[in-house]
Amino acid sequence: MTDTQPHRQWFLFSMMMIAANLRLPITFIPPLLTHIEKTFALTSSMAGLLTSIPLITFAIFSPIIVRLAQHWGNELTVFLLFILLIVGSYLRIIPTVPALFVGTFLIGIGIDSGNVLVPALIKEHMATNLRLGTSLYTLSMLLIGALGTALSGLLISHISLGVTMGILSIPSVLALLTWIPNLKLKRQAALTTQKVQVHHYQSVWHQSLGWLITLFFGFQSLVYYALITWLPSILVTHGVSPLSASNLLTLLQLSGLPLSFMVSYLFSKKHGVTILLGVMTLGYVVAPLTFILPIHSLFFLTTMCVIAGMGAGIAFNLAILFFTEKTTNPSQTAAISGMAQSAGYLLAAVGPILFGYLQQFMHSWTLVIWLLALFAVGLTLTGFVIQRHGMIAE
Repeated sequence: MTDTQPHRQWFLFSMMMIAANLRLPITFIPPLLTHIEKTFALTSSMAGLLTSIPLITFAIFSPIIVRLAQHWGNELTVFLLFILLIVGSYLRIIPTVPALFVGTFLIGIGIDSGNVLVPALIKEHMATNLRLGTSLYTLSMLLIGALGTALSGLLISHISLGVTMGILSIPSVLALLTWIPNLKLKRQAALTTQKVQVHHYQSVWHQSLGWLITLFFGFQSLVYYALITWLPSILVTHGVSPLSASNLLTLLQLSGLPLSFMVSYLFSKKHGVTILLGVMTLGYVVAPLTFILPIHSLFFLTTMCVIAGMGAGIAFNLAILFFTEKTTNPSQTAAISGMAQSAGYLLAAVGPILFGYLQQFMHSWTLVIWLLALFAVGLTLTGFVIQRHGMIAE
C-alpha cells in the first residue's frame, strides 16, 4: 500500500476509531461503580483499582510495547494488542472478581498500545498535517470517552451491569476491523530505517527534557483520573443527586473537546503556551478547590465542572503535543511516548487508590482536593519549564 491520499484518509479514520477506545473502557466505569461494588462486594478502595489497574499496566508495558513495535512494526503491534483489549472487555462481563480484574488488566495492555504508538504513527503518516492529526486523535479519545460516561449512566438505569459493559465494548471490535487495511502497508523499509535511527539517537531516558515531559504527563494523568473516579462522589456531598453528578462528570469531559483544536492553534503562537497554562491552572487548581466550600448551588458547581474540563482538555492536548513537537522523527516520538506513559502512569496510578483510602480514613474530601491542587501546581510549573526548553537531543 502506497502513501496516497485515499490511504492517508483511511489511516486518519481508522486512527480516530482506535483513539476512540483509548479512554472509553475506563471512563464508562465511574457511573457503574456503585453497581460494581454491590455486584462484586467490593469496597470503595478496591473499586478504585478498576481505574488504577490500567494505569499500572501502562506503566509496566509502555517500554515493552516500544520494543515490540521495533520488531513487529507499529501497525501490527497495535492490531495484536488491541485483540487483548476486546478479550478483556468481554471477560469482565463474567460476574466473578478474578474475571473483572484480569479483564481490566488485559484492557490496559490493549489501550497502552494505542497510547504509545498512535502519536508515532501520526508523525509518520501525517508529517505535513501533524497538528490536525494530533487534534483529531485527542478529540476522538475525549469525545467518545465522555459519551461513554453519559451512556453508561443511562444504560445502567434500564439494563443489567453485564449487558451495559457488553454494549459499550462494541466500539473496540469496530475499531479493530477498521485497522486491518493498515496492516497491508509496506512496513519493512520503515522498520529497517527505524532501527538505524534508534541506534543513532540518544536515549530519551538520559535527557532532562524526557523526564520533564514524563513528569508533566504523570501529573496531568494523576489529576484527571482521580477526578473522573471520585468527582461524582465529591459532588454528592454537595447535595447533587447521583444521576446529576454523573451528568456533570460527562459535562466536564465534553468541556475539554474544543481545546483539541484550540491548543494546537495556540501552541505555535507567541505567548500561546503561557495563556494555555494559565487557563489550565484555573481549571485544575482553582476550580477543584471550590469543591471544598459548602456550596450547594447547582449552577456554581456546573460552572466549576466546565472550567475543570477546560483545564483537563488543555493538559492532555499539551502532553500529546509535547510528544510530537519536541521530537524530530517517529522513532523518538514512540520512545518519549513510551517513557512518559511508563513512569508517568506509575505516578498517576497512585491517585485513585490513595485518594480513596484518604477519604475513608478522613471521612472528608478536603485533604484529597488540596492534594489534587498541589499536583496541579506541579503540572503548571513543569509545563512552563518544558515551554522554555528546546527539542529532544539527537
